Amino acid sequence: MKIAVIHGQSHKGSTYHITHMLLDHLNCAKEEISEFYVNGIGSCVGCYQCIMKGEDTCPHRSQIGTLIAALEESDVIIIDSPTYVLSMSGQLKTFFDHMGYRYISHRPHPSMKGKIGVAISTTAGAGARKTTKMIASQMFWWSVGKTYQLPVTVAAMSWNQVSEKIKAKTEQRTARLAKAVQHKLGYVRPGIKARFMFFIMKQVHKGMDYSPLDMEYWKIQGWI
Repeated sequence: MKIAVIHGQSHKGSTYHITHMLLDHLNCAKEEISEFYVNGIGSCVGCYQCIMKGEDTCPHRSQIGTLIAALEESDVIIIDSPTYVLSMSGQLKTFFDHMGYRYISHRPHPSMKGKIGVAISTTAGAGARKTTKMIASQMFWWSVGKTYQLPVTVAAMSWNQVSEKIKAKTEQRTARLAKAVQHKLGYVRPGIKARFMFFIMKQVHKGMDYSPLDMEYWKIQGWI
């Protein structure tokens, strides 16, 4: 099982520790896990080059190319972010901005439909569920076949301050989630919503040429 982990923040707080708790339960060899931090990625400038001319024309391609390759090679994608003001970190949002060309509406990678995604977030008070929902939504638009969410209210500002009761409960939750991932691995099929969205975009690409590059991509994949 190959796992790609994207950390939405570079500090190793509660979110980081819970992600590694899940990794421990997944029981993978270290060489099968690729971890990335998005803090150094430049902000998307809205130039549309990735969509209209190809992803290699993105001015920040050198910063994200290796990360994207790891996503494509993985079986499981784990994306985490602490909850900042009821949302994901700005750094993670910047990465997602760079992935717009991989949306179902443009050029989704064909391998994504067989992958499992996991969205993880922690909060001292509120917002973790909203954050994991937003992360999971991004993976849905990449065409990831099955996505799980793990929001955790830690009631603390650092992992050292989290109560043993909450840590024990989280340990149980990550263990159950790991079993669900392992059980589903290799048997992922896109849901009704994903299939419907793909059908809609298929009709769009058949009848419109707003992006010749996208249309050609769909033809090469044999989708239209």
